[in-house]
Amino acid sequence: MKNLSFLAVLSLLALTLPFAIASDPSPLQDFCVAVNTPANGVFVNGKFCKDPKLVTVDDFFTSGLQNARPIANVVGSTVTPVNVTNIPGLNTLGISLVRIDYGVNGQNPPHTHPRATEILYVGHGTLLVGFVTSNGDGNRLFKKTLNEGDVFVFPEGLIHFQFNVGRFPAVAFAALSSQNPGVVTIANSVFGSNPAIDPNVLARAFQLDPRVIMDLQAKF
Repeated sequence: MKNLSFLAVLSLLALTLPFAIASDPSPLQDFCVAVNTPANGVFVNGKFCKDPKLVTVDDFFTSGLQNARPIANVVGSTVTPVNVTNIPGLNTLGISLVRIDYGVNGQNPPHTHPRATEILYVGHGTLLVGFVTSNGDGNRLFKKTLNEGDVFVFPEGLIHFQFNVGRFPAVAFAALSSQNPGVVTIANSVFGSNPAIDPNVLARAFQLDPRVIMDLQAKF
């Protein structure tokens, strides 16, 4: 009986594990082109599906990703997403793309994607990249300097970053395993939350004077 119970548990785990590890639900049809109105639509995975008879080739297409983006922020990078918002045909397909332009000394600051693994390809320039493992793994830092043509993977949910260490602007492209991977920029979330986190909470967490925390919060 114990062996049968053990086999039953294993069988149940085998059946449920694919659902537990999937970032996005698997599609139940060829495609589900997203629309922003419920008229004649079916709500699937956060979006309404367009009537398949009204779908066109342009629902699966966008252009212009070859063009460099202007950089006008303090971190020195611009992220251009290509996701379900830009290509409605991505809805339920579990994948998206970004282009990242880096100025000299620019960075894509420490952040996480709560719903996606990321694979990054360096198109031009030299980047220092890395990610930090979870508390249970000792918060280990995995870092590497990448050059043109190099590829690096950031596991789902882990804090990671890219920093342009070259003498010229850089560009990278990244694919993410979700139609809408989400992004949590660590500094913005901690010091720029709305409403603000009590400075005494952050002072204890970072072992800093509350006045230093308030100065940081004022920057965000």
